[in-house]
Amino acid sequence: MNKILSATLLSAALLTTSATSFAQEPNWPTRAVQVVVPANAGGDTDFNARMMAKYFTQITGKPMVITNMGGGGGTVAASHVKESSADGHTILFTHTGQLIVNEVAGLSEDSYDAFDISCIAGVDKASIFVASKQSGIDSVERLIAQAKEKPKSISYGTEMGNFSHLQGLMFEKRTGTELRYIDTGTVAERIVALLGGRIDMGAISYGALQDYIQSGAMNALAQPNEERNPLVGDIPTFREKDVDLIVEKPYVVAFPKGTDAAIVAKMAEVMKQITEIPSYGEELAKTYKQPVAYYGTDDAIAMLKEHREEFMQFKDALRQSN
Repeated sequence: MNKILSATLLSAALLTTSATSFAQEPNWPTRAVQVVVPANAGGDTDFNARMMAKYFTQITGKPMVITNMGGGGGTVAASHVKESSADGHTILFTHTGQLIVNEVAGLSEDSYDAFDISCIAGVDKASIFVASKQSGIDSVERLIAQAKEKPKSISYGTEMGNFSHLQGLMFEKRTGTELRYIDTGTVAERIVALLGGRIDMGAISYGALQDYIQSGAMNALAQPNEERNPLVGDIPTFREKDVDLIVEKPYVVAFPKGTDAAIVAKMAEVMKQITEIPSYGEELAKTYKQPVAYYGTDDAIAMLKEHREEFMQFKDALRQSN
C-alpha cells in the first residue's frame, strides 16, 4: 500500500470517528440548567457553583441558573434534586460535607450513590486549623501537648454534626487527643467566638481569616492538605508536623438518578474545559485561595467512595451530636 493511499485511509478513519462522536453527543442543554446549591449565597460552595455557571454559559451558550436552597444541612436541596426530572436540566452542586457527612451523621438516608455523579469540579484546599490569640496555642506541637496533658481542656468551635465537626474528630484520632466541642453555629459566628476568646480553635477557610492572621489576632496552625497550598501563605501541612491528617473538601456535580449517561459525561467534559481556562483559575485563587482541581466521573466516584469509608469510622460520634 503506497503512502498516499495510507494517508487517505487514515484521514477517512479519523473523519468517521469524529462524525460518530459528534452524532453520539447529546443535544444538551436545550434550555437553562438549574443548579441547586445547598447553601446560602456568598459562601465557598455558592462561589464555586457561580464560577461554573459563568463559564458553562460561555462554552455552551445556555445559561445556568443558581438556586440557593439551604435547610437541613443540605438535605432539603439534595431531596429536591433527587425528586426532579432526570432530563439533565437540574443539577446538584454540593460537597462531601453535605453529600456524605449527612448520611454518616444520620441526617439523611442517601449518599452519593443516590445520584448520577458527573465530576468533581474543584477541591477546597484553603481550610486551615486556627487558634485564638488568647489561647496561647501557636503551633501544632503546643496544641497536641496541651491537649494530651489536659484532655478536653481545649475548646473546638464547630457546627455539630457538620464537616468541621468531622475535621475535629479526625484530628483527635490522628493525635490521640480529646477536644471539647462547642456548637458555635455558622462560620461567621465561629470567627466572632475566636476573636472574643470564647473558643480556643477551629477549622475555617483561610480566605475568611487572612486579615486576622496577618494582624496577629489569630494563630494559623496547619493546613489538612496532602501538600501545601501555596495560596494560603507559609502555613505547614499537618503531615509536616508528623500528623497524618488530610481532610480536603471536593465540590461535586451530580444529576438525578437515571439521567442520560451521555449528558452526565458531557457535563464532565464541559467542566474539564472550564478548569483549563486561565481566568477561571485566577478568580478561584484571588477569591478563595483555591487552586484549580478536577476529577472525571470514574475518579470522582472512587474518591467519594474512599471518603465515605473513612468518614464512617466517626458515625457514632457524629450521630450522638444530633
